[in-house]
Amino acid sequence: FPEMALPLWKNLLRTTKTRILQQRRLSLYNGAHGYEEELIKKKLQQFSGGSINLSKEDSGIGILTLNHPELMNAFTGTMMVELQERITELENWKDGKGLIIHGAGNTFCSGSDLNAVKEISNSQASDGMNMCMFMQNTLTRLMRLPLISVALVQGKAFGGGAELTTACDFRLMTPGSEIRFVHKHMGLVPGWGGAARLVRIVGSGAALQLLGGAARVDPERALRLGLSEETLPSSDETGALAEARAWLSQYTEGPSSVIRAVKKVVTAGRELPLEAALRTEKDIFGTVWGGPANLQALVRRPKHK
Repeated sequence: FPEMALPLWKNLLRTTKTRILQQRRLSLYNGAHGYEEELIKKKLQQFSGGSINLSKEDSGIGILTLNHPELMNAFTGTMMVELQERITELENWKDGKGLIIHGAGNTFCSGSDLNAVKEISNSQASDGMNMCMFMQNTLTRLMRLPLISVALVQGKAFGGGAELTTACDFRLMTPGSEIRFVHKHMGLVPGWGGAARLVRIVGSGAALQLLGGAARVDPERALRLGLSEETLPSSDETGALAEARAWLSQYTEGPSSVIRAVKKVVTAGRELPLEAALRTEKDIFGTVWGGPANLQALVRRPKHK
């Protein structure tokens, strides 16, 4: 009996360790950091308005819409909580391959709803920190989704809206749109992880200019900095969304298992030390090696031209 129990016990330890690692990967903060998630969610629920809508298309592309057009899609408290719920939904969407995030009414997002921010800043000091940790957790989970994501920037992406664009793999802009990290004018720095991600996208020098100067970044400058991939021709919502879909489809063509594996190896390469990234790549390779797409490709024996 003891001989039999040992392999089982080892196996249990291994699966528990994997589960712990996965959980740790999902949440940056917990009680040890003074983070009280249920408490901050209750507080945020008091500031209602707007919604975060998600539609999942058969093509494997999800469309996440920030819907609060009367306030330029500013995040209310309930929208912050809803964003977390939508991200959970996307984490559980096994056939998903891509994600487009955009704002209703031809504009992206003007950051936080200042009424909610004012109320929270007047209450306990820890509330502001908890809101910061809550949004960092959510946007980190967004960034780590096994979906290739793009922020479609129409109109303005200011403050928290600018930070949200950095949690996507790519940014597409439309004529007349702008991204602006206005935090300095509010006497703040980014708190949703926007600075850390911006440095990784444009480098520390450009990030200093954008944060220190609260500079307006138009589509031309965004292209120059590598903050945006392309300026789409349409500035109206329907046209721009169709163009963003077409742009994204060049990366999401093919079986979801393969597209998701591509995103996972890139995430590992970006976030992990080299040896851990190599091991993760080996594990992910193992999930597609000998899989349906791989076997079909071998049957076709494509000639590399």
